[in-house]
Parts: sequence; structure tokens; C-alpha cells
Amino acid sequence: MDTKHKLIAAAERVFDRHGFTATGMDRLTAEAGMSSRTLYKHAGSKTALMQAVLAERERRFMARLDVSGVDAIFVALAEWVHTEGARGCLFLRTLGETGADLPVLADAVMAHKAAFRERVAEIVAAEVGEETAAGLSEQILVLIEGATAAAVYRGPDAVAAARAAAATLIDGARR
Repeated sequence: MDTKHKLIAAAERVFDRHGFTATGMDRLTAEAGMSSRTLYKHAGSKTALMQAVLAERERRFMARLDVSGVDAIFVALAEWVHTEGARGCLFLRTLGETGADLPVLADAVMAHKAAFRERVAEIVAAEVGEETAAGLSEQILVLIEGATAAAVYRGPDAVAAARAAAATLIDGARR
């Protein structure tokens, strides 16, 4: 793994565990096992590093949504919670911490959420048809987001409950 990828992976672990604002550069250098000079050379700034972390997180998360079917979304989410942990959505936590104070991060969050929403709508439309998908995809999206948040304190049971609710919605849409 090259230095930049090692830095992004270390920063993602620290930001995910402690948050963006609570993480200092000293903690990042210690976690990455590199000097502050090397960190700044490869990251530029803490904000640029967080932007790179969000881009990597999006790449991995969206790759998991290369599925066909709503049920498969929840299977992928359960796998994500199992392998990545259940600390809520890093994108929403970043937005909550920084608000509009760091537009580059707010823009990254909003772009991710728009792409995520579009992908969910595509999956729902493929399953139930375009006419039914509009409102239903919003409901499925809320179930996914809610399961992600509730998994923090309920664990995988939150994803299972959302999966069951989604199945009920899809069955109803097919009738």
C-alpha cells in the first residue's frame, strides 16, 4: 500500500471513531505511523484529507450497491455493518460536525447522498417499475438511513427490521 493510501486508511479509522473536529493532526500522524511533514505532503490539509476519506468511503460503499433488488441492498448493508462497524453514516456525521463551515466537505456529502438516492431509485424502479418507484424509493431510502443510524445502538437487528419493512413495502407495491 502506498503512502497516500495508507494515510487515507488510517485517517478513515480515526475520523470514523473520533470524528473530524475531535481528531487532531497528532492523532492522525500517530495512527498513520508517519511524520507530520509526510502527512502534510500527501494530504495537504486536514480538510483535504477528510475529503479524500469521504471519496474512498463512497467508492467502497457504492460498490456494495452493485446489486439487483431491494432485499440485496439490505444484505449489503448488513455486510457493511458487520465488516465496517456500526457508528452511523460517516457522511452525515461529517456534515453534522462541520455544517456549512467547510463547503468542500458539505458538497462532498451532498454529492454522495444524491448519488446514493439515485442508485436506490434505480434499484427500486428495476424491481417494481418506474411508475411505482418514485415514492417507494424515498421510503426505502429512509429505511436504509434509519437502519444505519439505529444500528449504532441496536446492531444488526436494526438492519434486519428495516429489511423486513422494505419487503412489506415491495410486496405491497407489486399487488
